[in-house]
Amino acid sequence: MKIHFIAIGGAVMHNLAIVLRRKGHLVTGSDDVINDPAKTNLQNEGLLPERLGFYADNITPDVDAVILGMHAREDNPELKIAQELGLKIYSFPQYIYEVSKNKQRVVIAGSHGKTTITAMVMHVLQEAGLQFDYLVGAKVKGFDTSVKITEDAPIIVLEGDEYLASPLHKESKFMYYKPHAALISGVAWDHINVFPEYDGYVNQFEKFAYSLEEWGFLTWYAHDEELKKIFNSFDAKVRARPYDVHPYSIRGGVTYLTTGFGEVPLKVFGEHNLQNIAGAKNICNELGVFDEDFYRAIQTFDGAANRLQLLGENESTVVYKDFAHSPSKLRATVNAMKEQYPQRDLVAVMELHTFSSINKDFLSEYDGCFDNADIPVVFFNKETLAQKKMPELEEQFVKECFGNHQLRVMTEQNQLHQFLIQQNWQQKNLLLMSSGNFGGLKLDEITTTVLQQK
Repeated sequence: MKIHFIAIGGAVMHNLAIVLRRKGHLVTGSDDVINDPAKTNLQNEGLLPERLGFYADNITPDVDAVILGMHAREDNPELKIAQELGLKIYSFPQYIYEVSKNKQRVVIAGSHGKTTITAMVMHVLQEAGLQFDYLVGAKVKGFDTSVKITEDAPIIVLEGDEYLASPLHKESKFMYYKPHAALISGVAWDHINVFPEYDGYVNQFEKFAYSLEEWGFLTWYAHDEELKKIFNSFDAKVRARPYDVHPYSIRGGVTYLTTGFGEVPLKVFGEHNLQNIAGAKNICNELGVFDEDFYRAIQTFDGAANRLQLLGENESTVVYKDFAHSPSKLRATVNAMKEQYPQRDLVAVMELHTFSSINKDFLSEYDGCFDNADIPVVFFNKETLAQKKMPELEEQFVKECFGNHQLRVMTEQNQLHQFLIQQNWQQKNLLLMSSGNFGGLKLDEITTTVLQQK
């Protein structure tokens, strides 16, 4: 087939393009901005567009399918021509459904933890020797791409995003998958640009719960207040099973699962990850993995890229980075670091980068998120505000929204760099949280400098 991607530079879009090319399809694509790692990945596969931008002549009558990314706009010239020619136009979740109609579809959803839980399930299934396809939003060790589609695999594991599918398909991505098994990790307001009202955001997860195939399996975190409301009156014909935090203990900076097979040491930590493990176990059990095999596999899982990822350590300091940007993710990650290393001070740095986090109407949702950080820092790049056409943020306003008068607010990369390298890092940990790059801060250099202190 000849397949054209409009907005090929997206994290999932470019990986899907690579997979389809490797399967023998003729793949082309376009975008107006393509950053690394997508740029390098596409270039290595011979898929990097020769020119940036969207051009009507990229679309010809012999195109069998167009896959439309959310980054494109409704007035995109390529989209208009495709519509005029009557070509098949898919959002990527629609396309994924089309090629997985005959598979057992497993979808991991929730405002937080879905990437990590998806990665956990993938890791366990691979260790158990099961054949499966997948789609996940981050690089996972042991998997060369974030998308895999084959003809033979009987199972597909999908990270289910609540963000809209495309400019034409204005439902949440996870609504197109029609799962046979699903997990919802929790609901905490996010994506204010497309869900400006809290109730509208919560409603997406209720709709998703009702989208399962009849008599499918649904597991959800038992203590999430919004999920409790949804499932108190839930009447769909599915098998629903809540999960809790997996029992555990911490000794010597290592977290151990408490199981019927003895203690199981982990490479990950934090109460949120103990929730994630419990949910992943329910899904793996549903797919035929026995408890003993699950515990044997999960102890070698060391996380997905940028999800509480260890950058370096010495005898008195660890440096972690995390994708945390929403209030629930920020709170969970900060608390996890303090619980794992209670005797060390925590320097926690968070970048306001997403549309929601730099929106003045949403910023108060971060109240209390930094309460467990000894030295809390918020960074935002003024260029980001300008690019997203958002009004300026005042330092005092940010402090009030976070409810933390110890908070340091910084807007210059050099200022943040100097602050970090001038700290005394004895018995002190560093946590860097962002979906951006702190204005170009070189994390490897910061890590080296921090860990060289004696």
